Amino acid sequence: MKSPIYNVKAVPVDKVCSNAYNPNAVAPPEMKLLELSIWEDGFTQPIVCYYMNDTDTYEIVDGYHRYTVLKTSKRIYKRENGLLPVVVIDKPLHNRMASTIRHNRARGTHNIELMTNIVSELVESGMSDAWIMKNIGMDADELLRLKQISGLAALFSNKCFSQAWTKDSNDKKFYDKQLTQLTI
Repeated sequence: MKSPIYNVKAVPVDKVCSNAYNPNAVAPPEMKLLELSIWEDGFTQPIVCYYMNDTDTYEIVDGYHRYTVLKTSKRIYKRENGLLPVVVIDKPLHNRMASTIRHNRARGTHNIELMTNIVSELVESGMSDAWIMKNIGMDADELLRLKQISGLAALFSNKCFSQAWTKDSNDKKFYDKQLTQLTI
């Protein structure tokens, strides 16, 4: 068997359709990151499809979310001329279903220690928090947690912090007022 990757075709997105059995879902932040990834890096993986001769269409086995990005991102659609990179596998439905699950599960998860090392290297090389959040697809809380895990005070060295909270006489008045407004 020759691997399908050696026969990538440029297929009009209108000839590609989703399957009815893919259980994979991607949250909006990850879809946004996928769109950025495809914009910045191009399509680096083809969409895996089954060719349906009777309708002259391609049913997706793997790559639904990349397909969705091409359909919904005007800038990527325009740059790619409405074409998707596709490889075809010719397998019966039960094997395509198994293939979809294998593709989904094989992606794995990120190791926290390695992600912490990457964040540390990016910060130490001068990348801002905003750059890291945008380009790595993190929110501020996740970035803060990874910085805290690293234990490197230097990762916080260029940050401004507000004054610590101090108690004054107005605090008691405020809390007394709040307590009187509570109903039991």
